[in-house]
Amino acid sequence: MQTPIAKINPWIPFMTLIHREVKRFMKVIIQTIVSPIISSSLYLLIFGVSLGSQVSLKSGIPYITFLIPGLMIMGLINNSFQNSSSSIVTSKFSGDLEDIRVAPISNNQIIWAMGIGGIIRGTSVALITGIVGLTFHYFMTGELIPIQYPFLFVLFLVLNGLIFSFCGIFVAFLARTFDQLSAFSTFILIPLTYLGGVFMSIEGLHPFWQKACHLNPVFYLINGFRYSMLGQSDVELMTTIAVSFLALAVTYSMAMYSLVKGSFARW
Repeated sequence: MQTPIAKINPWIPFMTLIHREVKRFMKVIIQTIVSPIISSSLYLLIFGVSLGSQVSLKSGIPYITFLIPGLMIMGLINNSFQNSSSSIVTSKFSGDLEDIRVAPISNNQIIWAMGIGGIIRGTSVALITGIVGLTFHYFMTGELIPIQYPFLFVLFLVLNGLIFSFCGIFVAFLARTFDQLSAFSTFILIPLTYLGGVFMSIEGLHPFWQKACHLNPVFYLINGFRYSMLGQSDVELMTTIAVSFLALAVTYSMAMYSLVKGSFARW
């Protein structure tokens, strides 16, 4: 039976769960926000500043300009995934999932609340990484990077955040231990991200590997975001948008399936 407050405003449990997700990662901000930003800054310093002058792209843009959107989206992907997945795995062992079960909140609201929590954490890391990157870029080139397509910039931030938050929900319900969750991130998510064009363009690859990259869905997500900033991409924009929305639908369905089938089993 729903409580009287839920009858008055059914969105209160939804907003409360979002607040819980945000408050959870803000309690360990050094681990969840500061640490990824330091890692991205080191990538910028080593690859963008130290080695960037030795890397030439056929498009003619400086390597550090090419690198910044890739590092931003890498931070968004990793942190959106980690936020929802770690929240669920932790709740399994603490018994918090039973509290969500009896709360007046629907499965759709649970998934979207965790997805929004992932967006907030991932976007925070991505935007701060971008600010750090723009600072490096300005001191190296004397120029800032204007965002070419602001609407697409926001669209791909939201799409990527939701996709990998939903993916984190699905994997977390399947994982029985933190080691299994870590294994998915190490052996699947990180390789797909690195091979998706974070650090390089496929224009210089052998034709076989160029075709192989097109089988990687993360490749389209990264290139879509890079296009929104730089106006350049290895893939056509409409193809990128189509793949992004398809990935959103697939990962949402996977998250819903795992929530319905295995969310409240006792572990």
